[in-house]
Amino acid sequence: MTSAVSSLAGFSVEKRRVALHSMLAAAAMTILKLAAGLLSGSLGVLSDAAHSALDLAGAALTFFSVRVSDKPADEDHTYGHGKIENVSSLAEAGLMLVSCAWIIWEAVSRIVNRNVQLRHSLWPVLVLLSSIAVDYWRSRQLRAVARRTGSPALAMDAFHFASDIWSTLAVLAGLGVSWVGLRLDIPWLRYADPVAAIVVSVMILRITLSLSRETLGVLMDQISADIRRRLISEVEQVPGVLAVEQVRVRRAGAAYFADLTLALPRRFTFEHTGELVRDATEAVHRALPDADVVIRTVPRIARAESIFDRVRAVAARNNVTVHELSVQSHHGRLRVEQHVEIDENLPLLEAHNFVTAMEAEILRNTPEVDSVLTHIESEPATIEQPEEVVVEDRRIEVALRAAARCLPEVVDVHEITVRRAGDHIDLSCHCTLPDRLPMHRVHQVMTALENRFKIECPEVSKVTIHPEPATDNLR
Repeated sequence: MTSAVSSLAGFSVEKRRVALHSMLAAAAMTILKLAAGLLSGSLGVLSDAAHSALDLAGAALTFFSVRVSDKPADEDHTYGHGKIENVSSLAEAGLMLVSCAWIIWEAVSRIVNRNVQLRHSLWPVLVLLSSIAVDYWRSRQLRAVARRTGSPALAMDAFHFASDIWSTLAVLAGLGVSWVGLRLDIPWLRYADPVAAIVVSVMILRITLSLSRETLGVLMDQISADIRRRLISEVEQVPGVLAVEQVRVRRAGAAYFADLTLALPRRFTFEHTGELVRDATEAVHRALPDADVVIRTVPRIARAESIFDRVRAVAARNNVTVHELSVQSHHGRLRVEQHVEIDENLPLLEAHNFVTAMEAEILRNTPEVDSVLTHIESEPATIEQPEEVVVEDRRIEVALRAAARCLPEVVDVHEITVRRAGDHIDLSCHCTLPDRLPMHRVHQVMTALENRFKIECPEVSKVTIHPEPATDNLR
């Protein structure tokens, strides 16, 4: 967590530094190009100066936006301030559209009115060559930082400087052709300067419109269909996910926010659901690294849900524990038998009404079942403080070992503990059984052992037997 925070802080500092450098570079180039355009009378140079002036305004917007976008989320901006970068990018695109429209208008006016007068000198050429070098350096720096940080404002700024390179080259070409026309006395070549300005403006308009559509898409929460498909594909591979019912992804600046609704088997416990949500979040991060992920889960009926699953689902909805659940078939009729633990402080009438309602819900959810028999047990609400029972003649332990010897599957019983809890006696022990014994047979053996033991020791009210494989006891 600390490394992630420090990484974000480093990105923030880097973004601000490169935005400030871009603003200073745009200011210097604007001043130089304006001076060169006024001295030469070149519309191409003046249009390039206007373009740089708008780049300066855009760079100032970028510098402001990256400072604001790094602010953490607050009560008024729960998703953070990242979208200010997209707004800044859109504003820069608008400035570029205005500048291109003005340049095209002025160029057409000069061509129609035949008002093209240039004063050729070396000064504008030197300024334009210097501008190309600065623009190339700044566009590379901005593009690199924009890729590392995912900043749309810096990406638009990088495009501005890159477009300046092409516009400056076109202006240089226009100046060169006009100079050739003057030397060779070819009058129509003097229109090369405004024509170059029109060509550059049309090229910039086309790219600006494309970037504007992308920025508007982000502001309207548009997301790539490929990203959504990859995200769903990753999450659907998480074991336990029945379906991805809803996916919402939005972007604010460089940050992504993913909101998903997952269908899970209704038998899942809270712990299991929590683990699955963690795995699903990791799956989302494989498609969208560092995304802010919110996952909502809804219980659904699994395709291969058994009667046992449906009965346990009813118990889970009623927030009770069910054990010793069994389903018996007699003459083609199914009967469910279960033990339900109820709060020990609940009056009998309330407990009976609760269980009756639960049985009715089970019958509705399992139409193939004809009847439900519920054994009500009290769920202890207090922590008991048992006391050790000293049995001088060891009668209870001897009776347990004698009962175990009557069952051929029982290898031995050990760690026998007898305790007194209130007015009743409890016994617990570990029982060693063959490794390959099926669980249903393990349960039968444990039940038989308990029944045989209680015949000899009816005063023992509770018997807890922990089965262990024979291999485990050889270690």
